Amino acid sequence: MRGGPSEPAFMSDSRPSDSTPPPPAADQGAPTRVPLAIEDWLTVIIMALLALITFANVLVRYFTDASFAWTEEVSVFLMIVLAMVAGSGAVARNRHIRIEHFADSGSPQRQRRLAVFGAAMVALLFTLLTVLSARLLVDDVRYGETSPGIGVPQWWYTMWLPIISAAITLRAVGLMLRGGRAAADNPDLPTSAAVRDEERAP
Repeated sequence: MRGGPSEPAFMSDSRPSDSTPPPPAADQGAPTRVPLAIEDWLTVIIMALLALITFANVLVRYFTDASFAWTEEVSVFLMIVLAMVAGSGAVARNRHIRIEHFADSGSPQRQRRLAVFGAAMVALLFTLLTVLSARLLVDDVRYGETSPGIGVPQWWYTMWLPIISAAITLRAVGLMLRGGRAAADNPDLPTSAAVRDEERAP
């Protein structure tokens, strides 16, 4: 008789090995090396600055019948930065404005291909914007351009355009490399996959 007696069924250890990885969650996005908290916190900080600047200007105008001369120029700059920083997070989460009838319909393979194609177009657009804005920055520094409102060096503002454009380009490339899968997100945020599935539920 080969081998020992067979082990009774009730004594067999059916527990999985400690080395066996847990199955991935169905609604969990692909991991990302650069945390999305960077864009999230920058968005919060910029919005707080905008609120403080506006509130301070209102108080000054109410009590002194005057206003800060720099608030409008700085506020416009912060709103542009806010839109671009939030756009970077939206690219990583694959949450940009689109026609959902085409982007979210059809087979999963078709949806992934459209997401990759969209990410490629975003990467191409912001690559061009990075190059062109870098040339604009060089010209502002070379010719000593100043802002039209308060006369500070213009490159203080334009230097952020190629930086954030390059960041959006990298986010779009990361989305392409993940095959159109959105980066992992906090399940408590409105952009998380769990919340989106709940919104689409009948």
